[in-house]
Amino acid sequence: MFRFRNALIALVAFTLLLAACAPAATIVPTQAAVPTPAALASTTAAPTQAVAATQTTAPNSAVITITDGEGNEFSIEQPAQRIVSLAPSNTEILFALGAGGQVIARDDFSNYPPEAASLPSVGGSMTNYNLEELTQFTPDLILASPLTPPEQMEAMKVITPNIYVVPNPTDLEGLYTNLLNVGALTGQASEAETLVSELRERAQAVGDKVAAVTEKPKVFYELDATDPAKPWTAGPGTFIDLLIGLAGGQNIGAVLTGEWAQISQEELIVQDPEIILLGDALYGGITAESVAARPGWDNIAAVKNQRVEPINDDLISRPGPRLIEGLETLAKILHPDLFK
Repeated sequence: MFRFRNALIALVAFTLLLAACAPAATIVPTQAAVPTPAALASTTAAPTQAVAATQTTAPNSAVITITDGEGNEFSIEQPAQRIVSLAPSNTEILFALGAGGQVIARDDFSNYPPEAASLPSVGGSMTNYNLEELTQFTPDLILASPLTPPEQMEAMKVITPNIYVVPNPTDLEGLYTNLLNVGALTGQASEAETLVSELRERAQAVGDKVAAVTEKPKVFYELDATDPAKPWTAGPGTFIDLLIGLAGGQNIGAVLTGEWAQISQEELIVQDPEIILLGDALYGGITAESVAARPGWDNIAAVKNQRVEPINDDLISRPGPRLIEGLETLAKILHPDLFK
């Protein structure tokens, strides 16, 4: 199993959240999130409806106060200049806003943009962070995620009280709220507004093209087929589900109970998806050829019609600015005739 799932499989075992295997010919709901790159990217834990970002500055003071997507207020005395990011999505947000030069350390899994990889890491495997090392960086802001363990965040408060948990958005508006809020906290407010405007336009362009689509293909998004008889997929409430819908498709995992669930091979054949997207291609080395070689999968329409496509799961699962690139990529795969 590839490197992201190695760490998360152990994490789920530790927390006793891994659901039972799916019996044949049924879609089995899970009790909690399954280990996926999405989990480390803070995409689905405790999602909340995002609200419009607000920023206030007290009279005669440089204090910045924002209201996050969960309605919580967070204040910082001045724009942060020494930032530690504890999630890949947070790192991508910071660099997209032009605050990359203010990032002094990252978590183990922040691998984009390429220059982020040159930053020192404070850990993050199994959600364990090196607090001693973190202390030496003397950050004035730590950007955490909803997956950051509460006990570790409490310990980090000794290092700095400025720990902001970037909420997991449930829609694109929530993403834009996060960008504006992080922009305010880092002194990149105008850059954030410009970026949000650009992302809105790109998302709208996709929406305009797929608006008239009358036939929405059934899509199976594969996250982990370590056991090809019961592969993991994305259920309702995930960004994968959201983006497939916005791109003019039907996520066959939307009928599942739970954000991450296994589907039996028998049920998958019954559902007969027209397109299979391999979110495990980048990390698991899964290919269209290896999918076609699985027993029984040659009966699925997507395999018969050679519509098994690899996709960069980071674009779809991480709630950062590249989600719009993920939306564009999905739409081009689902409706190639609209994007010639």
